[in-house]
Amino acid sequence: MRLGFIGTGTITAHMVRGLKASALADWPIVLSARNEAVAAALALLPGVTVAARNQAVVEACDLLILAVRPQVAKAVIGRLVIPPSRPVISLIAGLHIATVADWTGAQDICRAIPLPFVERHQGVTPVFPPQPAAMQIFAALGTALPVDDLAAYDAYAAASALMGSYFGLLETAAGWMVAQGHSAPDAAQYLRGLFGSLGDVLREKPVSFEQLREDHSTKGGLNEMIFYRFVQGGGSDAMQAALTAAFRRVQG
Repeated sequence: MRLGFIGTGTITAHMVRGLKASALADWPIVLSARNEAVAAALALLPGVTVAARNQAVVEACDLLILAVRPQVAKAVIGRLVIPPSRPVISLIAGLHIATVADWTGAQDICRAIPLPFVERHQGVTPVFPPQPAAMQIFAALGTALPVDDLAAYDAYAAASALMGSYFGLLETAAGWMVAQGHSAPDAAQYLRGLFGSLGDVLREKPVSFEQLREDHSTKGGLNEMIFYRFVQGGGSDAMQAALTAAFRRVQG
């Protein structure tokens, strides 16, 4: 199957590199030249070419992937003419399927939320609705999660926005350690090792998050104390409020 990408930003780069190291490596890929530097670098991979125009990408592919920023989506994809039978995967946050269909004429459309980890064939990608071709692609890039309900899909999109907060927590902890006299490299090395290992625990132990928290919190100990201070200080409420705000935003 020939894949076409409109938009050559970070996620497109991760997907293309992941696909070229997957069971679908022999599938040809044609890119738009929207980001010339990224497109040129990806074109060094076998079977990857760059089209002169966006419409040429549409005409050269069997499946089209829309990966442009929401702010410019209408200006970019609103000019495309997509055959109704052409499968389309939209990675554009907050853009509803009906809108994509109205702007382009496409009819076989799904939405997906791939994250950078697809390059390493890790992570879980929600697909709504579970279009067969999209499920095949994201299964090759890790785990494809079929979603039949729009509200559930939007909740996955909101939860995916926790990545910045995760690293922000580490940024805060590192800053605190430096204030206590540690060097920045030493603080970073310690926290990378700690949280990297906790990521391994998440993958290896499929138990509830509550159970994991209790397993890593001695009764009356420091882990328990910091978590309860976090909750009592409004941390949990602030996180839920932020997720709700993200959920409403992705709902459009």
